[in-house]
Amino acid sequence: MDILFQYLFRVEVVILVLVIVILKSSIIFVPQNRAFLIERFGKYQSTREAGLNFIIPFIDHIGSDRSLKEQAVDVPSQSAITRDNISLSVDGVLYFRVLDPYKASYGVDDYVFAVTQLAQTTMRSELGKMELDKTFEERDVLNVNIVAAINDASGPWGIQVLRYEIKDIVPPQTVMEAMETQMKAERIKRAQILESEGDRQAAINVAEGQKRSVVLNAEAEKEEQVLKAQGEAQAIIAVAEAQAEALRKVGEAANTTEGQKAIQLDLATKAIEAKAAIAKESSVVLLPDSGNDAASVVAQAMTIINSLNKGA
Repeated sequence: MDILFQYLFRVEVVILVLVIVILKSSIIFVPQNRAFLIERFGKYQSTREAGLNFIIPFIDHIGSDRSLKEQAVDVPSQSAITRDNISLSVDGVLYFRVLDPYKASYGVDDYVFAVTQLAQTTMRSELGKMELDKTFEERDVLNVNIVAAINDASGPWGIQVLRYEIKDIVPPQTVMEAMETQMKAERIKRAQILESEGDRQAAINVAEGQKRSVVLNAEAEKEEQVLKAQGEAQAIIAVAEAQAEALRKVGEAANTTEGQKAIQLDLATKAIEAKAAIAKESSVVLLPDSGNDAASVVAQAMTIINSLNKGA
């Protein structure tokens, strides 16, 4: 035992242990995305970033260890009053990161608590500028305004707020019931409008169909009348041409001797038929002065017929 104590308290061993302790105290390994703030005699000395770093043993020490990663912090639910005096319960999530470890360590006591409180007060202030309906419709605008306001105020803390997301906006129960009633009324109104629009369009379609039908019937009747008139005109023309051709042929025949005789025979026949018709209609028949005119006409006609037969 004495030999062991003598061996342990030898000068070389003491020096070796002292060297190991000094080396261990002077070497620090900083992880990625972290920053160590070195203090010397209680005063800020330097900021050491990721990798192998050396400090003076027993004089320097790590004052603060700050994460440079993006951090997400829940913003607790809080009440806020809108511009139209509606009380709301709102909560959210805040995303930020440390840009300046020195300011985050020495500029504020607890930067997470500070930025969370700042987010709550800023959100309450922004909601007071908006009416209730706008808080639901312009949630993105509200988030952007809150981020801008927090970044302006948190600059001395070395904090950068990346975004703020509102999770829930809960109005009072009475307001929710009123909003639900309003939404039901709006849906009923839209349904009635759509139904009336459908009825109106149906009536328009029926009227357009009837109008089109009347137009088509009128056009068909018009075309029928035109075609009928054209047919009658063509028939009249054909009859006139036939009569003209017949007259032309009668005229040509009348220039001959036989034609003259045929005409005289025809005239005599017609005269006899006319006299016979007159005799049937009336008991009194007025004859010309010449009492044998009819007989002469008949005789003349027979003579003509006989002469024609002979000629044939």
